[in-house]
Amino acid sequence: MKAHTKETQDAMTPNSALKTLVEGNQRFQNNLKADRNLLQQVTQTANGQFPFATILSCIDSRVSSELIFDQGLGDVFSIRIAGNFVNEDILGSMEFACKLAGTKLLVILGHTACGAVKGACDHARLGNLTALINKIEPAVEAVKEPKDDALRNSKNIDFVNEVAEKNVIMTIDNIRSSSEVLAEMENKGEIKIVGGMYDIKTGGVKFF
Repeated sequence: MKAHTKETQDAMTPNSALKTLVEGNQRFQNNLKADRNLLQQVTQTANGQFPFATILSCIDSRVSSELIFDQGLGDVFSIRIAGNFVNEDILGSMEFACKLAGTKLLVILGHTACGAVKGACDHARLGNLTALINKIEPAVEAVKEPKDDALRNSKNIDFVNEVAEKNVIMTIDNIRSSSEVLAEMENKGEIKIVGGMYDIKTGGVKFF
């Protein structure tokens, strides 16, 4: 499998880009890999890159987008930050990736048992981590059940995972409201913005 070119990138649609990631994740779950030569792709991408997707995911060491979607060099822009939320710098990176570099799909990928989300559920406070946790806490408040405070913490993994999913949805809403560039591209059908959850136990990604 060769690295993407301008021609192959142009030929992809938002839907075909999503289908490519779905198929890649299925290969990953089945312990299969597309036939690609990464060193050859180094040479093929030396003079330019033409990724088809931009993926915002957590820094969690188990959630590498290139691996879980079985992609090679030059295939995806990978943005990683604990808790997979957006700020001005990340929005700018997304605008570059989609508007200037031509990606067709923007994925916000959360995952189960997320440490950053657990910290938000527990309202953790530690140095600069405090400011990061503050950005995820609105998702905690947005999940209304359970009401019992004793169950609204990191010990309740179902609550943690529901908050993680809510955080993805709220991040997508934030992207649409904070980036006129990306919102316009989505409205024109030039890109698709989707959310997903990666299951650290199965290796599967659920898109929604």
